[in-house]
Amino acid sequence: MQKLISLCTVFVLAAGLASPGYSKVQKGRPTSFLVTTDAANQMLSVAAEESIDSLLNSQVMVDHIGGAVVQIALDDKTVYRKAYGFAEKFSSLDGCMIRLNKPDSMKTSTMFDIASLTKVFATTFGIMMLVDEGKIHLDDPVHLYLKDFIGGGKSKITIRELLNHTSGLNEWQPLYYHATNETETYHYICKLPLKYKVGEARHYSDLGFMLLGYVIEHVSGEPLDVFLTRHLYGPLGLKETVFDPLKHGFSPDQIAATSHGNPFEYHMVADPDFIYKTDENVGAFKGWRKYTLRGEVNDGNAYYANGGVAGHAGLFSTASNLQVLIDLMLNYGWYGGKKYLDSATVREFTTMDKFGNGLGWDMDPKVIQASGMPADTYGHTGFTGTSIVIVPKYKLSILLLTNRENVGVDKAGFYYNLAPVRNEIANLVMRLVRDGQNHK
Repeated sequence: MQKLISLCTVFVLAAGLASPGYSKVQKGRPTSFLVTTDAANQMLSVAAEESIDSLLNSQVMVDHIGGAVVQIALDDKTVYRKAYGFAEKFSSLDGCMIRLNKPDSMKTSTMFDIASLTKVFATTFGIMMLVDEGKIHLDDPVHLYLKDFIGGGKSKITIRELLNHTSGLNEWQPLYYHATNETETYHYICKLPLKYKVGEARHYSDLGFMLLGYVIEHVSGEPLDVFLTRHLYGPLGLKETVFDPLKHGFSPDQIAATSHGNPFEYHMVADPDFIYKTDENVGAFKGWRKYTLRGEVNDGNAYYANGGVAGHAGLFSTASNLQVLIDLMLNYGWYGGKKYLDSATVREFTTMDKFGNGLGWDMDPKVIQASGMPADTYGHTGFTGTSIVIVPKYKLSILLLTNRENVGVDKAGFYYNLAPVRNEIANLVMRLVRDGQNHK
């Protein structure tokens, strides 16, 4: 048992408090530094290390994040992979955050709760595969697959509108106040009135991607996690890409810790004006977790209302496993000499629509927090502190995995905003790649 140094902060840590003398971050080469024969790639690796080291070491030192793994790939080669900080820097005891005297170091092999990256690395992939097989058509109404999803304007919502977040559904609701399993959750979503007009504007919705997960299950006849493992992750050899990792034999020390219970969601329910309008009585739900989450999905609707497996959140993975899925996208459906998706399907899902985004994949630079990128760039972010930027023009990808939630929320109840860090890394890498291209 690790010795704990009590820093009780009544479940709130002001992000930005420096910790002089505490966090010594190792310097030197990345743990998986790749020396290539390509001079441009080698230049990218060395230049990126110096700048990213400075940026992320400082983020760890001031408790903006617990730790991170960064991975950059160019032309099917991983040119940079490095771990920073700690997989678990803080724990919780009796509702108080505790700084660990001997925190677990982050490794490049650490698994992360990738949060909303589940939407693309799980659900969007699943839909693409079924579209390829002709089992789903993008402009079919959702009720063709989910017969209870009708009434109140829902009958005209299409699969495409769930994918591009124009269905009119609520962005978020604490569904676990009304449902305890997937079946109950599905029926409750079907009864909810629409919040917006169908197809009128983009309103990012977790509920829409939960429904897409249910569509995959209905069409395939398999649970979402089973379908993806059998038809995608398994054939690709992705053994560390799973839902419910603790139930699959992984130990907590292999996984980055996230939040201390669900303080952010508690705040959303307790204060109806915090983020989204809700009507639930915060005290009516008795299942709030009050311990540090390490291997349990952070998202409440995935954990409480869907048994840990959902279309919007719940997937855990590593940088190296995610890179395989990224490479499959960059190679338009091919990986390791085998075709997994039709190239036309990949192109359709990554073509910008009138709302400035793709299908499942986001393309708006403000949304993916990667300004100054080529127009064909796409990606996604995750609430736990994860993000991916994919640049087909240069066959480039930038993966940033952090456990920002582990350092707690600030005095206003928010986790540290990673947008400036994500933008800075994306701009740095893009500048180095362009310089390398100019020197070829």
